Amino acid sequence: MKTPFLALAIAATLVIAPPAYSQATQKVVAEKSHIRFAFKQMNVPVEGRFRKFDATVSFDPKKPEATRAEFEVDLGSIDLGNAEGETEARRKPWLHVEAFPKAKFTASAVKATGPGRYEASGPLTIKGATLNITAPFSLVDAGGMRTVEGQFPLRRLQFKIGDGPWADTETVADEVTVRFRFVIPSTK
Repeated sequence: MKTPFLALAIAATLVIAPPAYSQATQKVVAEKSHIRFAFKQMNVPVEGRFRKFDATVSFDPKKPEATRAEFEVDLGSIDLGNAEGETEARRKPWLHVEAFPKAKFTASAVKATGPGRYEASGPLTIKGATLNITAPFSLVDAGGMRTVEGQFPLRRLQFKIGDGPWADTETVADEVTVRFRFVIPSTK
């Protein structure tokens, strides 16, 4: 059975809310964007995604420190390609979607790390646990759209994902890799 503690990773993806070149607030183009995660279960790679998420971002690459970004992920929209695994992932030991339906990230700091490269950090809340995370990302402006892509690691147990017997990292690894791609309209 595929376990979805990876949702945690996806929530982490919130860290990298998509930027817009002006300080105008932008919305992610959901059908061109994704939040995916990967982990190992019994040493076998497992991948998944979240089908529903929303972000509002105000970003100017000339003033990344002025960024305002909020990102929410609907944890109930977890997609593991397996109905049994998705049902299990929504339950209390994993994401406990009934009590904690959303994961949220708010960018409290964004800085440039090189040409077209940035790093966002701030609080990520999943399943009632809040931790600061940092996520590097790239920004490409082409064809009237801006694309933000990146990835970062998360530790599922820090967010209480996989309680009780599922806390055993021999069965389900603690590390989850979150990969994201956000597309927003260009505002130049």
